Parts: sequence; structure tokens; C-alpha cells
Amino acid sequence: MLAALDTLQRLLGGLDDDADAQAMAATVVKFFDTTARQHHEDEERHIFPALLHSPNPRVVQTVARLQQDHHWLEEDWQELSPHLEALAAGHTWWDPALLREGSAVFIALSRDHIALEESLIYPEARARMRQAERGEMGREMAARRREGRAGKASAKGV
Repeated sequence: MLAALDTLQRLLGGLDDDADAQAMAATVVKFFDTTARQHHEDEERHIFPALLHSPNPRVVQTVARLQQDHHWLEEDWQELSPHLEALAAGHTWWDPALLREGSAVFIALSRDHIALEESLIYPEARARMRQAERGEMGREMAARRREGRAGKASAKGV
């Protein structure tokens, strides 16, 4: 996640429509359209539900905030992605000001979100989840990703 945010940050530093910028934009779009969304779904399915029942009010409040962050991040991404897709495709209609300002908000919210996850939520989840639960969670996530890839291949006629 941080690498994709760093790529987006570098892209904003020299917003051109050259081949490097197009490749960077394509990388960012692919990551946030797939991996980041899968990551958020993983948290919503496996991490957050158990922590919402924590006796620690700070954990419960933080989970509620992270859930709201997921909605804000998705809204922000819906605004940014068409411009990044246009840049990646070599089109010239994308809005540099919107991309710079919107990306700055998206990057800041994402970094704050990650800091909360890593400092409180993930350690709390690891402490609460037994090894068997973590294994089952990993199997479900892997199966969902396989299904997603198979669905994409079918849609392409492969």
C-alpha cells in the first residue's frame, strides 16, 4: 500500500503525460482498483467485526473510524481514478489541479489509516485471533482472490 502511495506521490511531483507518467498512473490504478479494495474487504470481513466487540473503547472507536475511512477512501478513489486512467491511456482531458488536490487528500487519509491499523488494530487482532482463525481467514482470502481472477479471465473470453 505504501509503495503505491509513494508512486502516486512521485507521479504528482512531475505531472506530465509522458511514458513514465503513463506507466506510473497505470500501476497506481491497477493497485487501488484491485489489491487495495481486496485489502479493505479483508478487513471488513475478518478483522473489524471481532474488534467491534472489544471491551476497549479505544479499539471500538478506532475500528469505527477505519470503517468510515474505507468509505471516504472509496469516494476519493472514484473521483481520482478516471483522471489517472486517462493519464495512463495517454489522453489529455484529465485535470491536473483535481488530480493534485484530490491525491493529496487521498494520500494523507491513506497514510493516517495505515498508521492506525499498524499501531493498534493489527496488534489487537493478532492478540485476539487464534492460529486456526488466522489460517481460515487466509484460506478464505486466497479463495476469493482466485475466484476474482477466474471471473476476470472468463469475462475476457480466456
